[in-house]
Amino acid sequence: MIRSRRYLCGVPEILAVMGLVMVVGCTDDSGLAKRYSVTGTIKYNGAPVPKGTISFTPDKPDGRSAGGDIVDGKYSLSTTGAPNDGALPGKYKVSIKATEADTAELKAISKGGQFHHDKAFAKSVETAKKLVPSKYSLPDTSGLTAEVKAETNTFNYDLTD
Repeated sequence: MIRSRRYLCGVPEILAVMGLVMVVGCTDDSGLAKRYSVTGTIKYNGAPVPKGTISFTPDKPDGRSAGGDIVDGKYSLSTTGAPNDGALPGKYKVSIKATEADTAELKAISKGGQFHHDKAFAKSVETAKKLVPSKYSLPDTSGLTAEVKAETNTFNYDLTD
């Protein structure tokens, strides 16, 4: 009898540890504070920007940046790389990069089984068509800002020349 009581006495402790492991396993393991949804649209001269990237660079040096892909003029931000996990509250400078590179030469090289295509890659980047003016590609020259608040956020940007 004593033996089974010892065994049964350990069951609640085991269940408690298992419950703790399950709770910890369901939380965000990034170590960051709560992030809030940030979505919006990007237009250039009134038309949705077909593809590109958007970056939110924090005003504070100890802040954490967030970014996302632009698809058909729409974006949502991520801080940790997990899709759409949002951004930390705070003030940000915003930059937008959108180019369309001619990758025909890269595709031809990859079909031929060659892996050293640095020159072809550099050429495609250099000759890429800019879908928005270059001034928007840097946080210090874009003139775009945002203040993420502890709520769902929407920031729409209408870019011009």
